[in-house]
Amino acid sequence: MVQIKIFTFNPFYENTYVLWDETKEAIIIDPGCYDAEEKAELRHFIEQEALKPVQLINTHAHIDHVLGNAFVARTWSLALSMHKADLPTLHSLSNYAHLFGLNGPEPSPEPSLFLDEGDVVSFGNTELEVLFVPGHAPGHIALVHHEQRFTIAGDVLFKGSIGRVDLPGGSMEVLLKSIREKLFPLGDDYIVFPGHGPSTSIREERLHNPFFQ
Repeated sequence: MVQIKIFTFNPFYENTYVLWDETKEAIIIDPGCYDAEEKAELRHFIEQEALKPVQLINTHAHIDHVLGNAFVARTWSLALSMHKADLPTLHSLSNYAHLFGLNGPEPSPEPSLFLDEGDVVSFGNTELEVLFVPGHAPGHIALVHHEQRFTIAGDVLFKGSIGRVDLPGGSMEVLLKSIREKLFPLGDDYIVFPGHGPSTSIREERLHNPFFQ
């Protein structure tokens, strides 16, 4: 059974996810830990639970989701996986970090594995299906666990809202299409774990999200 720990990090209140199963192998998704206290919190939890991180994944490369990439990669000797279309986003971080008051964030390592639609992320006894869901970011992906019926959806779909589309590579048309054609068909009972804010369900958003009424 997959267990999920959610951390809320950095000034953007970003959700960082650690997933693990009975083997204690774990993956770290979108590490947003920025300062020393946040990094220590993540490290302490993983050590306390005796977890064995085996993969670092970015759903997309906006700054709030990658601030801890270098720390996680270095601490647990992990390679970075993401979608190739978000490489320009990853490479542009140093150009705009100061606009958010983030002085000198540690540069992310380069990805060594690119994920795309239909790929499978494996750890322990667990498999997650990769969905390509652009619109908020050009290379955005979501990870789906069908047995427990949930998705780690990044900044695509939120409780009562959707990801912003006013950043480079964003598109309202593409984002709504991604949600309608990739996330909604998963099923009403799937839980959505977003990049910010509380979890929700496909049913809740299909019926009540104002962007789909």
